[in-house]
Amino acid sequence: MSAPDTEFDFEKSMKRVSSYPFLQRFLPADRFLVRPPASLIVKAVFKTGITPNQLTLCSFGFALLAGLVYAGGSFPFFVLGGTLALISTIFDAADGMLARAKAQTSRYGAYLDLFLDRIADFAVMAGAAAGYFRHSRSYAFLVFSLVTIGLYFLQLALYYINVLYTRAERNGEGAEAKSLAVVVIFLVSVAGHPELFLVGIFGMAFSGVFIKLVRFLRKGRDPEVAAR
Repeated sequence: MSAPDTEFDFEKSMKRVSSYPFLQRFLPADRFLVRPPASLIVKAVFKTGITPNQLTLCSFGFALLAGLVYAGGSFPFFVLGGTLALISTIFDAADGMLARAKAQTSRYGAYLDLFLDRIADFAVMAGAAAGYFRHSRSYAFLVFSLVTIGLYFLQLALYYINVLYTRAERNGEGAEAKSLAVVVIFLVSVAGHPELFLVGIFGMAFSGVFIKLVRFLRKGRDPEVAAR
């Protein structure tokens, strides 16, 4: 672990990742839309006693609030819910940036982030599903939303099973994808259509389950991986 800097260094605070090269090159929402405001938060707290884990808790609080607001079920609530979800993501980026800039990264902090992020995901999706149901009174879409949430967490479970099987130790590799997703969530919420992001999540989760299943079955053909 390197020594902490006395001044905030944006480049040092960024994590080097190899996942999602297409997004990093052509749709870099994380670096150019989420990280700049996150860096302002880090600069504001850099010389204070505020810790990365406290920023993680702030991100979690904004996500829970977003879910509650979405459940209001009207256009103003959708706009505010999407805005709070985006703010949550900005704080979620800021915690890691602060940790790296001040050499305060820890295994617990990484897993705290993962732990609370999954609860936050559920809160936002459940809130949006409840809010749109109140708005539309569509039981068909409510069932669709429940299936979507289930598929989302199924593909996450398959991802973590794969990580355990291959004994991989990579955290935070999905920042580009998550940031782009939340920017889209913000835009469709401001447009008054939070149901569109649930449709998008369904497509992502459905394809994710299929891809992860195929990839895992293919690992059984690799003697080196299968022997681990």
